[in-house]
Amino acid sequence: MSLKTVLIVLLCIVVFPILWVTLAKVVRKLVRFPAPAFIGRLLDSSYRRKIQPPEQFMERSGIKPAMKVLDLGCGSGAFTPSVARLVGTRGTVYALDIQADMLKQLERKLARPENRDIKNIKLIEGNAYKLPFDNASLDLVYMVTVLQEIPDRNRALREVKRVLKPGGFLAVSELFPDPDYPWKSTTIKLGEAAGFVVDKVSGNFFNYTVRFSKS
Repeated sequence: MSLKTVLIVLLCIVVFPILWVTLAKVVRKLVRFPAPAFIGRLLDSSYRRKIQPPEQFMERSGIKPAMKVLDLGCGSGAFTPSVARLVGTRGTVYALDIQADMLKQLERKLARPENRDIKNIKLIEGNAYKLPFDNASLDLVYMVTVLQEIPDRNRALREVKRVLKPGGFLAVSELFPDPDYPWKSTTIKLGEAAGFVVDKVSGNFFNYTVRFSKS
């Protein structure tokens, strides 16, 4: 293989992806908006679950059987069925997203033969600023690569705090390839500014979860 060919291969494998991710991060810092619905399949891919395993995310978040859980910004449901199976028939998962097209993708996913046994997921079209739940009614709220997409994050976190039971948990998970990826310290500062207390920090630079408790 010639030196020119090697350089071209390196450009395609290493340089171009880095430039693309960097550009995407710059754009996302300037403009906050939800991940578009047309990338739903990518967000709900086997590759996504390989680099961000549902079992690992659920253990870090503290999700347990019989919990009432809110999947805030559920998208096309990469983790929703796994969470629903873990909380079991005595628990409920509320899958909320601002985009109707994302919820339709999740609805189609739940209609597949392998998911027809799941009966404890409730789909909700809504936004993080006005959650359709009573005060202190949920055990846990989780957001996976979602918090940084919300323009007024403090407002959303205050609303999450309102709907959580005393001692309830907020779990925020982030993944480095995501254009909105924040440092752990940024996530921690956001949670603390909204009145949450850091309960547990898990993972590494590439893939982490910060679990907060409602003080």
